Amino acid sequence: MYKIKVNQHDFKLQRNADQLQLNGHDIAADVRQLNNNLYHIIKNRGSYNAEVVSFDSQTKTAEIKVNNNLYTVGAKDEFDQLLDQMGLSNLMAAKVSDIKAPMPGLVLKVLVEEGAEVKKGESLFILEAMKMENIIKSPADVTIQTIKMQPGDKVEKGQVLMLF
Repeated sequence: MYKIKVNQHDFKLQRNADQLQLNGHDIAADVRQLNNNLYHIIKNRGSYNAEVVSFDSQTKTAEIKVNNNLYTVGAKDEFDQLLDQMGLSNLMAAKVSDIKAPMPGLVLKVLVEEGAEVKKGESLFILEAMKMENIIKSPADVTIQTIKMQPGDKVEKGQVLMLF
């Protein structure tokens, strides 16, 4: 069984062979996939166009537009529900409060400013070590609180360079 959250509404979805049940009631609908992100659905003599606007497989969330109305959808399977019951669901979330120098080196360029919102994988600064330029990237989605370095600074391994 899946727990589905659509905007602020909760549903229970059960799948048995080719049959779907929503909150214990059978769902009869004709669904056709038109392309990778676009579907056409006919249910109870109603016609619906559904487009998957975005999908995040890690958080199991999607934004879906149905007849030009946008919905935020989240899904939890039985394993996600078990982790929630055991209080372990938040262990997978990255808890990052700072970034430290991975090696001794020279700061060549700082690519962000304090107060900037940075996504995971975006470049933060360039560190020269052993005559090689290393681009240091953000380990998680963060907001830069404090930058404790500037271009030209020599840093040691483990030195805190930014606070999030």
